[in-house]
Amino acid sequence: MAESEHSIVVENLWFQYSDEIVALRGIDLEIPRGALVAVLGHNGSGKPTLVKHFNGLLQPTRGRVLVNGQDTARRSIGQLAHSVGYVFQNPDHQLFSATVREEIEFGPRNLGLSAEKVARRTEGTLDLFGLAERAGDPPALLGFGLRRKISIAAVYSMQPEILILDEPTTGLDWQSTLDMIHLLTGLHHAGHTILLVTHDMKVAAMLAELTLVLREGEVLLFEETRSVFRQAGILAETQIEPPQIAQLANRMHPLGMPQGVLTVVECF
Repeated sequence: MAESEHSIVVENLWFQYSDEIVALRGIDLEIPRGALVAVLGHNGSGKPTLVKHFNGLLQPTRGRVLVNGQDTARRSIGQLAHSVGYVFQNPDHQLFSATVREEIEFGPRNLGLSAEKVARRTEGTLDLFGLAERAGDPPALLGFGLRRKISIAAVYSMQPEILILDEPTTGLDWQSTLDMIHLLTGLHHAGHTILLVTHDMKVAAMLAELTLVLREGEVLLFEETRSVFRQAGILAETQIEPPQIAQLANRMHPLGMPQGVLTVVECF
């Protein structure tokens, strides 16, 4: 596959926080353009460290990272923000404006867009995310699920091709989680490349086409999600359990149940 077909290419990436702490160890990776990828691994496996290289928050100790063919070491965080949007795990670490509208306006304005373009992007984002009625509300006074949605909308308003979301469903009830899945599915269908850092195996199974599993700073698996969750023995090495329905399908396969089932619906 040609490099132009990838949003992100990682070549022999090493990263050290100190002489004693080596977080990434020779990672090679190609993220196809338009893919929705779950990034899995136990705490300390290197997930946030890896994805922070994609928007320039971290720079390689050795090796290189290409985003849309551009070496991130030669691009500023501001330049990369045109291509890569990063949504933090805790929306309260990201939101700071007095109103929802101002929060969504901030990114496009910071990119140096004209007032007309800022207004157009802001209104379009408010409509897309169903936030128009909340535009004048202070984000700090809204519920956690709404604050999470606003944090994604604020990044989306800059219209990056690549979206990185760190644990976007943590702290949400199941209905809010389903709403988030619907939202991310829509963004994916619109053509965005999405990387979903998550501990929620059910969400990974429902959303991701591809799944990347890290262990001790190395790539353990990077395959179709269906294939990854068939490999329970390998996943156990990194303290990951497939979703319960996938575990059941794997155990019942000798009795005729198909392997690689990811959702209950697929059983029928």
